[in-house]
Amino acid sequence: MSIRTAVTSPLALALLLSASVPLAHAQDSFGSAPPQQPQQQQPQPQPPQPYPQQDPRPAQAPQDYGQAAAPASQENMDMGVAPMAQLKSGGLHGPTPNVIPGGRLVTTMELAQLLRDPNAQALVFDVLGGPQHLPNAIPAVPASQPGNFQDQTQREFGQFLQQTTQGRKDRPMVFYCQSTQCWMSYNAALRAINLGYTKVLWYRGGIEAWQQAGGPLQPSGGAAMQGG
Repeated sequence: MSIRTAVTSPLALALLLSASVPLAHAQDSFGSAPPQQPQQQQPQPQPPQPYPQQDPRPAQAPQDYGQAAAPASQENMDMGVAPMAQLKSGGLHGPTPNVIPGGRLVTTMELAQLLRDPNAQALVFDVLGGPQHLPNAIPAVPASQPGNFQDQTQREFGQFLQQTTQGRKDRPMVFYCQSTQCWMSYNAALRAINLGYTKVLWYRGGIEAWQQAGGPLQPSGGAAMQGG
């Protein structure tokens, strides 16, 4: 779905008018080129990407969104992949588990309901790094990287989440990437879980499920923090 299509639909207009701040643009990745979306063949792990500087705002959804959401059965599909509690290494494109240890899989319908709740103050993190994002999503591509829970990425991510959540370990946070064939958001969610966050939601369907359900997107834009 193109940006033009998203902006001209009633659903897109409702959400874009409700957004109160611009997105942080995921620019260079610690001084390297911007990351690309996972490829169908011979995928490579995405390079790290800077975290945003501005204070995040809770994501929002219009009141009527979610009625045309993609069937939850597709997003919950068992692909025969066992869940793992360690970060995925190697290719990050391929079948994924339908559960995540210490967190919870969330479907498009459930995400829409969560974003309609003003009291939830849910934060949505984009770890794909493409030219478009879910509305008000916060760029956090470095968190998708392979490694371990004692590496530099984990330390930097911990500092970032501490600031983003204002120290609230129970702040709902949603991680998404491309689709049910993408491990990047799984890795990011595992990193957050390991840091002690108690309401980590993995949006397994990702941006593809969001688009299929008619959800609007926003273009990347704004400044981003350089990683070390």
